[in-house]
Amino acid sequence: MNHSIHSADRSTHLKIVVVALIAGIAVAGFGIAARTSSDYAQTAHVVKAGKLMTVTSSDALVVR
Repeated sequence: MNHSIHSADRSTHLKIVVVALIAGIAVAGFGIAARTSSDYAQTAHVVKAGKLMTVTSSDALVVR
């Protein structure tokens, strides 16, 4: 058994590439499956303005 990637033969490199490709496809498939199974209906959230206020450099704030 060869423990170095530099001195490995062609079949060992091919095995590494195949395992990496299968793992990449599995991760991508899991991500796509997780995304399409949930509902992505987006709703608009309205933020209404409240009272006006001015903050000065001091800690006191003025409400107008």
